[in-house]
Amino acid sequence: MIRGGCLCGAVRYQTDAEPIIARLCWCRVCQYLATGNAAVSLCFPSAGMAITGEVRDFVSIADSGNRMHRRFCPACGTHLFSEAESRPHIIFVRAGSLDDPEIAKPAATIWVASAPGWACVDASLPCFEGQPPPIPLTKCD
Repeated sequence: MIRGGCLCGAVRYQTDAEPIIARLCWCRVCQYLATGNAAVSLCFPSAGMAITGEVRDFVSIADSGNRMHRRFCPACGTHLFSEAESRPHIIFVRAGSLDDPEIAKPAATIWVASAPGWACVDASLPCFEGQPPPIPLTKCD
């Protein structure tokens, strides 16, 4: 069981699913969410994610062109989830919200073209200048 939640504890989530993938993202939106750094997110099947507590939704268009829903705790502001309308079968969870952040081992770095010159990009991971190819359906469905 993988569990997590926000800083104040008002929002909690859990899933029995293993992460499909974990990635570092340097898109400009993720830099805002991660206070200037890359955001670390894990992808899970949406169907198995149980969320309790109130979340607020910020809707925007990502650099990829996807209409995104970014959800956060209205009490403490912790950003928790991102979901693309074009991929309702997956949900991205911010690694900092995990009860055990050790499970967030990134497998790739994306949107490196948007990273600032001082960014520390792990050369041992596959890097994508922008949006990577879609996650194979065999891993998600």
